[in-house]
Amino acid sequence: MAFTTLNSTPRADGFSMPAEWAAHKQTWMVWPERTDSWRLGAKPAQQAFVAVIKAIAGFEPVTVGVSANQYANALVQLSDAGTKFPIRVVEVSNNDAWCRDTGPTFVTNAKGEVRGIDWTFNAWGGLNGGLYFPWDKDDQVASKVLGIEQLPRYRTEGFVLEGGAIHVDGEGTLLTTAECLLNSNRNPHLSREQIEQQMRDYLGIDKVLWLEDGIFNDETDGHIDNMACFVKPGEVVLAWTDDTTDPQYARSKAALDYLEAATDAKGRKIKVHKLPVPAPIIAKAEEYATVDATMSAIPREANARLAGSYINFYLCNGGLILPTFDDPNDKVAADILQSLYPAHKVVTVPGREILLGGGNIHCITQQQPLA
Repeated sequence: MAFTTLNSTPRADGFSMPAEWAAHKQTWMVWPERTDSWRLGAKPAQQAFVAVIKAIAGFEPVTVGVSANQYANALVQLSDAGTKFPIRVVEVSNNDAWCRDTGPTFVTNAKGEVRGIDWTFNAWGGLNGGLYFPWDKDDQVASKVLGIEQLPRYRTEGFVLEGGAIHVDGEGTLLTTAECLLNSNRNPHLSREQIEQQMRDYLGIDKVLWLEDGIFNDETDGHIDNMACFVKPGEVVLAWTDDTTDPQYARSKAALDYLEAATDAKGRKIKVHKLPVPAPIIAKAEEYATVDATMSAIPREANARLAGSYINFYLCNGGLILPTFDDPNDKVAADILQSLYPAHKVVTVPGREILLGGGNIHCITQQQPLA
């Protein structure tokens, strides 16, 4: 079917969002260049993204959307990568590089057909706490990806959602946080029940598990993909600290208590696996000294605690790409995740540079299911 915008909903058409561990056709990413988000002209961030791209391309194809200004640079950095799977570079205008949130959320049906949801994007809060302005090019990324792939599009005009705010188990259960989805800077005109209904209609889910909060000091207003995700139906891995003086402890403990008392869409009790967080990661003054100061993006503050988490990993076909932080828990987290995902090979990539920009590996990737 040629690229077209549909007036129905995925659920009405028999489509739903598959779990991240379902087979992928490819991974989508966007190239970083914004100098008021990334230090040193975004060159260290580009190197960090290249490492992630090459790691994923060991398991599946990767397509990278790049602005016209950066196209030649990205092409050179990504050519001759020597990876098992191809890396494709396409021109896609953008405001920043968070493809999890600006790219489409893909849905599939029983016939194996694929379509995409183009959520309204407002840079994590619009003029009420958003992270940069304007965000018009980012709000076009999903439709451009679907156009390139010639896949039918559902557009949620006026309903704001980011891909990092949701995780699904592929069997009817969705995991999110009230801190993000019920924030007044997303959909203040909708109640919790109305937001749930939108997700039922567009993602084909039957039950929403609402954690109250995400990771401490997360500038996305508590995206779930930093806090918890499904290992498989009925099992969740949760960011955890045993340090009761850490502000993260109360958040994680409340989430643990909630999940252990919950059931999923199939009525199963939830088994929770704890994944330690790294020690508090503090941005250094010299790291943010070369981030451009503009009136278009929130200033980067030195000595601020960053929202470091090992939950922000990415599952691809047979691989699990995990951020590391030169922390003793790097190996602990890798070992736990390897035991939880025995069919995947854990590959670690340094995550600090991406974290300095506000997110991590899951935030910069978006999976396209295999048709």
